[in-house]
Amino acid sequence: MKDQTVIQERVFQALAGHPGVTRIDTHGASVFLGGDRALKVKRAVRFPFLDYSTLEKRKAACEEEIRINRPLAPQIYHGVVAITEEPDGSVTIDGRGRPIEYAVDMSRFDENRTLDHLAKAGPLDADLAEAIAEAIAASHAATSPADREEWVPSIPALIVGNSDGLRIGNHFDPAAIEQLGKASHEAFVRIRPLLEERCRQGFVRRCHGDLHLANIVLIDQRPVLFDAIEFDARMATIDVLYDLAFTLMDLLRHDQQLAASVVLNRYLAVTPPGNLDALAALPLFMSIRAAIRAQVALARLKRPHASEPDILDDARRYFDLARKLIQPAAPRLIAVGGLSGTGKSVLARALAPIVAPQPGAVVLRSDVLRKQMFGVANTERLPPSAYTPEFAARVYDTLAERARRTLAQGHSAIVDGVFARDVERDAFARLAADCNVAFTGLFLVADLATRQKRIGNRSGDASDATQEVAAMQEHYNIGHIGWATIDASGTREQTLQRCRDAIAEGR
Repeated sequence: MKDQTVIQERVFQALAGHPGVTRIDTHGASVFLGGDRALKVKRAVRFPFLDYSTLEKRKAACEEEIRINRPLAPQIYHGVVAITEEPDGSVTIDGRGRPIEYAVDMSRFDENRTLDHLAKAGPLDADLAEAIAEAIAASHAATSPADREEWVPSIPALIVGNSDGLRIGNHFDPAAIEQLGKASHEAFVRIRPLLEERCRQGFVRRCHGDLHLANIVLIDQRPVLFDAIEFDARMATIDVLYDLAFTLMDLLRHDQQLAASVVLNRYLAVTPPGNLDALAALPLFMSIRAAIRAQVALARLKRPHASEPDILDDARRYFDLARKLIQPAAPRLIAVGGLSGTGKSVLARALAPIVAPQPGAVVLRSDVLRKQMFGVANTERLPPSAYTPEFAARVYDTLAERARRTLAQGHSAIVDGVFARDVERDAFARLAADCNVAFTGLFLVADLATRQKRIGNRSGDASDATQEVAAMQEHYNIGHIGWATIDASGTREQTLQRCRDAIAEGR
């Protein structure tokens, strides 16, 4: 390998010698940025998880990177190019001479537009979060179920590897590492039958495998996944929720609770319903991912000019998050009712990220469910038959069934509907009692003029309510509500605070 390293250094010097070229090194590659082009060269290294020790292996790895990543990011990945030694001894990109190295030929993008940079700059908006979820879901849908029976048995080794890696350098409390490992193993034992069943159901697939925020970039205002794992198919052949968990965890690490909540809810909305029945796996999956990132952060200490305090702070934040995630809080059920235009859906989305366990509650909205039951898009108007008392009963029964499934997974649920009838409100209170979880019912109220104004300002919403419907609802006989009545005539922030107070008071 020594000869390979010598040859590579010659190649690196030649590539870096071009005017305006910047070199970026990672543990497995060196990337050369110049103009609108990027060349990624695999480093002549051998680790337990990858082997780039020969030219043939590096070429194969470059070709595999193109095969795996080009479907995800065709605007970034173009092909494999040879670095050649010419008869005069010079080193050239894609010349006529003997190939002495290979590189992944890529288009350069704005490095400041990766999600880790954007997350540090401020809150990620809900539209972007939904687009992130849809991009991840599309990447999962584009692959076929994998026959990898060893995926589930490999998880204990991940936990042990994390514990061993976190002990290196004595940066963390040994007792805390031991506690994290013990809790992780216990969680795995609890959910192992669930994970094995998901293998049989086809939820284990060849995924991206490394979906932290630095590997998602915004191009033309759309999130693009890149730098998927290519060097070991086994590392990337995993449960799709383990793939998603990396993004969710990293959003939480960057204090993007709202975005994490939106990503989870949108992913559940556009993927097979079996994912709702696997939420019990998320705490372990996210915790493992956080522990891995803590180790990756510590590895940066070995780089030249590394800022030790900043790196250690980053590692500790990931480690603390791993410990927090593996001990999820008890789930709860929250029902949000009110006539059209009182702001139920806005409130439900705002409440979701602050309702434990992380990354927040699953939002179950009657308007969206009704459209799903009719097999139409959220914004397509439904006929009057969709709003008969008989069909409304079916909608609430289905909402209750999905809430029960969510709670059974140890995850909280927020149910959003009008809840104009006491039988509907009572059913969800009984559901919470049956599931032995805390329940809060919130009924929003606002005057007709306020409700009609809000309905008139809507666009692209799942609700079919009109201002005329709002006026008709004024004549509803709602009866004794029995829930916390919330004045929702003010700002969104005021309504949210009133609801948080009511939840805290246990009303």
